[in-house]
Amino acid sequence: MSVIDRSPPVLIGCDELAARVTGWSRGTVILLLDAGIADAAIAVRVRREIERAGRRAETLTLCGPPDLADVIELSERLTGTELVVAVGGGSLLDRAKLAVLLACEPTARARLTVSERSGLVALPQVDRAGRLIAVPTTVGTGAELSRAACLTYPRGKRLVLGDVLRPDAALLDPEAFATLPGEMIAEGVLEALFRTVTVYAGDHTDSLVEDALAESVAENLVALGYRVRDSRAAGLPVDGATLTDIAKLSGLSQLDWLHQGRGAFVAKGWFIANELSMELRVRKMRAVAALLPHLWRAITDGDERFGSARRLSRIWSRLRTAAPDHLAADPAEGIATLIDVWRVDRRITAGQDRLRATASRIVRAWGGGLPMLGGLRHDELRGLLSRAVLPTAAGEAARST
Repeated sequence: MSVIDRSPPVLIGCDELAARVTGWSRGTVILLLDAGIADAAIAVRVRREIERAGRRAETLTLCGPPDLADVIELSERLTGTELVVAVGGGSLLDRAKLAVLLACEPTARARLTVSERSGLVALPQVDRAGRLIAVPTTVGTGAELSRAACLTYPRGKRLVLGDVLRPDAALLDPEAFATLPGEMIAEGVLEALFRTVTVYAGDHTDSLVEDALAESVAENLVALGYRVRDSRAAGLPVDGATLTDIAKLSGLSQLDWLHQGRGAFVAKGWFIANELSMELRVRKMRAVAALLPHLWRAITDGDERFGSARRLSRIWSRLRTAAPDHLAADPAEGIATLIDVWRVDRRITAGQDRLRATASRIVRAWGGGLPMLGGLRHDELRGLLSRAVLPTAAGEAARST
């Protein structure tokens, strides 16, 4: 089976940006900025490079996770634009990806506006005339290279998938991550590691090339996560080279070469964590951190719907060698230690009523006849959530000690 590489080019630093702008735009370039970095050095530098290319930059400043109305409004402002440069976190890049698509292909709006309970929206393969350069200011999501975007609807987030969503280029620059707190960097490394290992272990088939690439990405992420840990412990900022390497690996974790031939719905932990995050109103990576040891315990206990115990054990043995500290041979115990050592908060609390509501939410969006959960039932999901989430009273007691 042949592999078609649809990977966008990755620019390291802003030096190549002016050349891309010159080749991809004959007129005004729309510069989308996350409100939090509108005056940051990276925003100034990107705007300067657009102007150095002899093009005018029209700046739009955006904030907050996008809903469908936000995307449609932005797409109308982008109609006829040849090139958009988006600088921001995963939410802004997702908004840009969807808006550029709708601006060029209005018929795609029907797929986004259809009323259905599924949490997944699959886009058809269509041509997209407008180009997008994505400049991430956070690490972990890999949104700058992914074929996915999250979109908020009244009943929760949907995952929108399609090759047409991949940006035309990604630009990684240490200046873009300069204001990122250490906590968010650690969560970003864990997010990329979670994505890589979840797909690897979730599929039961050995694939020589894809396995080797995923193992290498995961090993290097572990080493970088400990480097971030050491910088935070010393009260020092994470250096630019480390941040750029994390961003490179985060992007790699989204690319076809790592996941070629894998099952379409092997990442069940993502579906569960997404709904838990929405229901409890906690950051997605806190939900992931709480769930991950218990997801891995389910795998090692033999629940093949979550993944292969053999493959999880194999990649975990590689990850242990990349860690400077001792980690238990048991994957579930070891990943819990790693999360704690990296100081990613995995303590979240909820009462049983909220967990029942979360389980119902998961089944509605991803199960109940839909293929994403592989037949996991409401009571099984509630049991998993009960193991991962502290009871409200226990959580309050833990915070008071």
